[in-house]
Amino acid sequence: MSRAARPASDNPRTGAGPVFFACVVVLVALNLRAFLTSSSPLLEPIRAATGIGFHAVALLTVLPMFAMGAVSLSGAAVGQRLGARGGIALGLGAIALACAGRYVAGGAAALLWSAALAGAGVGLVQALMPGVVKQAYPARLGLMTGLYSAAIMGGGGLGAMASPWLARAVGGEAQLDWHAGLAMWAVLAVVALVAWLRGARQLPSASSSARGTADPSLDRAWLRCFGHRRAWLLALCFGLINGGYTSLVAWLPHYFHAERGWTAQQGGAVLALMTLAQVVGALTLPALARRGGQRDLRRWLVGALLAQLAGFAALGLALPVPAAVIAVVLGAGLGGAFSLCMVLALDHRPDPAQAGALAGFMQGVGFMIAALAPFVTGWVREQSGGFTMAWAYLAAVTVLLLPAVLRFDPRRYASATAGLFGAQTASAPSPIDQARKA
Repeated sequence: MSRAARPASDNPRTGAGPVFFACVVVLVALNLRAFLTSSSPLLEPIRAATGIGFHAVALLTVLPMFAMGAVSLSGAAVGQRLGARGGIALGLGAIALACAGRYVAGGAAALLWSAALAGAGVGLVQALMPGVVKQAYPARLGLMTGLYSAAIMGGGGLGAMASPWLARAVGGEAQLDWHAGLAMWAVLAVVALVAWLRGARQLPSASSSARGTADPSLDRAWLRCFGHRRAWLLALCFGLINGGYTSLVAWLPHYFHAERGWTAQQGGAVLALMTLAQVVGALTLPALARRGGQRDLRRWLVGALLAQLAGFAALGLALPVPAAVIAVVLGAGLGGAFSLCMVLALDHRPDPAQAGALAGFMQGVGFMIAALAPFVTGWVREQSGGFTMAWAYLAAVTVLLLPAVLRFDPRRYASATAGLFGAQTASAPSPIDQARKA
C-alpha cells in the first residue's frame, strides 16, 4: 500500500500503528486503579500489622483520589512543559515507585504516602491521555474512549483479585503477605512505562511546545474553568458518579466480610466481578451511543444511572438478590457512566488540546469530590450502626444526578463552552488530515 493510500486510522503522530498504540494505551490504563483496589481485600491483615484504624483506612482511597484531582488540574501545564510522552512517563514512574515502596512499608504513614504518590501519578496520566486519544483516533473517539475506560476498570478488577491471591500464595493461608500483594503492581507499571516510551516516540515533545506548536492559552486553562458553569456541571456529575465507585471500593468487601462472614478473597471476588462488569459497560455503552454518528448521550447516561440506582437499592433494602447480580448491575452502570462522561467532556470542544483541558478539569475537581464519598458513607455507617443508610445515601445521590445529566444537549455544547478558552484556536492536525497531505 502506498504512503498516500495509507488508512487515516494509522496514526503518524505516535510513531506506532493504530492497533499497537491502542494496546499501549490499554496497558497504561491498567495501572490506574490496580493499586487502589488491591488494599481493600487485604484490609484485615493490613490493620492487624499496622494498627491502622477505620478512619485512616478510608484515607487509602481518599488520599489517592485527592491527589488524582489536584494533579489532573495542572496536567495541561505539565504537558506543555514535558509533552504528553514525558508527562505520562513521569506519571507511570510515580506509580511504579509508590507500589515498589509498599513492599518495605512498615506502618500506616508509609502506606498513606505511597497511596498519595500513586494517586499523583495517576492524575498526571489521566489529565494527558484523553487529549492523546482524541488526537490519535478522531474518527473512533467513542470506541477508543470506551476501550481506555474499560482498561482502567479492568485494572481495578485485577487489583481486587490478584493481590489477595498473591498474598496468600507468598505468605500462606494463616498469614497473608500483604506487602507482596500491594507491591506487585510496580512490575506492571514498569512494563507499561517501557511500552509507552516506545509506542509514543513521535508525540509532540516539550521542545516542540516551546516552539509554539502548543496553545499557550491552555497553560492555565483549568483556572478559567473554575469560573465556568458548564465545566462545574461536568465536574460535579463526574465526581458524584465516581463517589459511588470509591465508596464501593472502600467498603463493599468489608460489608460482605462484616455482615455476611465472607473471607477476604470472597469479598475481593465480588469487587472484581463488579469491575469486570464495569469493563463491559465502559466498552459497550459509548460504542452503542455513537452508532450512526449520534452525539446525544443523555438517554445512555440515564440508563447507566438507573442501573446504579437498582444496585444500591438492592443493597440498602437487603433484597434477596445474589451478590453477583448486584455487582454486575452496579458495575455496568458505573463503568458505562464513567466512559460516557469522558466522551461527553471531549465532545464539548473540537480541538483535542482544549477538549483535553476541559476533561482534565472535570477529572481534577471530580476526583476530589469522589474522594469525599468514602468518608461520608463511612460516617453514615458509623452513626447508623450499619451499611443500610450508607447505601440509601448513594441511591439518593444517584436520583439527584438524573435531571442533571439531561442538561447535556449536544446542540448547545458550543454555546455552553463559549469564551472558556478565549478566542478559538486552530485545532492540531488530525491523523486524517495528515494522511491526506501525505
